[in-house]
Amino acid sequence: MQIQDILAVIKNEFQAVDALIHEQLASRVPLVEKIADYIVSSGGKRIRPLLVLMTAKAFDRCDADAVKLATVIEFLHTATLLHDDVVDTSDMRRGNPTANAKWGNAPSVLVGDFLYSRAFQMMVELESLPVMNILSSATSVIAEGEVLQLTNVKNPDVDEARYMDVIHGKTAMLFEASTHAAARLLQLTDEQANALKEYGKELGLAFQLVDDVLDYEGDAETLGKNVGDDLAEGKPTLPLIHAMAHAPEADAKLIRQAIRKGGLDEMDEVLRIVRDNGSLAYTRQKADECAEKAQQHLQLLPESDAKQALKALALLAVKRNT
Repeated sequence: MQIQDILAVIKNEFQAVDALIHEQLASRVPLVEKIADYIVSSGGKRIRPLLVLMTAKAFDRCDADAVKLATVIEFLHTATLLHDDVVDTSDMRRGNPTANAKWGNAPSVLVGDFLYSRAFQMMVELESLPVMNILSSATSVIAEGEVLQLTNVKNPDVDEARYMDVIHGKTAMLFEASTHAAARLLQLTDEQANALKEYGKELGLAFQLVDDVLDYEGDAETLGKNVGDDLAEGKPTLPLIHAMAHAPEADAKLIRQAIRKGGLDEMDEVLRIVRDNGSLAYTRQKADECAEKAQQHLQLLPESDAKQALKALALLAVKRNT
């Protein structure tokens, strides 16, 4: 299955989410609407709302509430992107200038707050305390993950366990919350809900690990962001952590200095070291392991096109180049 085959399973419902997104962006403040529309229309994959719809479709219950939950998830995700780009001083996302590059930091942060608020308004309309519990907890974990990542910037002593904790919070948590909240909205059994929760978590980890690889072996035009952003910001991602643990002392020292310094002055040398020590291959292997675990957690779902699409999504997450 390719991504177009996956989307075909929920074509009508996906269109309904898009329509609801634009309906809910309405604001009496024109700049709010302008910035919010810009960021949600900038070509994202919308994998997280797709997970909600596909989970509901797997149980033949992809109704208006599932569409609303998918929209909530997309708004939460978009809010985090607006805030992240300000924190990271990013100037490009999805091949376009970031909102903060176009309008400044203050409007970007405030529109992110608007999207969070609108998401919680819609969440209340679902009238599901389990869903509210999952998503309110998730937003706290995501914020903690972002702060933890911030404290790790320019710190070459971050180990693999600490790094996996960071990416669970900042990336995998919303994947996990998407499938888990959908399961609770459908009132599935605890066993099914927990399996879907774990599927989302492992998929999110795989997705972020591949992002880490692509930051060193992708190209800016394909990725839609600047290659080497992580190194430029002094972020110790898994390819660097692995390389420091396995490279000769001089090479490990160079990476440590590059992380402490930030910037791209040592990019070519860092690339050589992570390649020579199999660090990109190691990170992809870890992503493959997460994708395999994700697929195993789908065993409790009834056989359907949606179940096959969720399996295929795990494979696509680790085979992509964007």
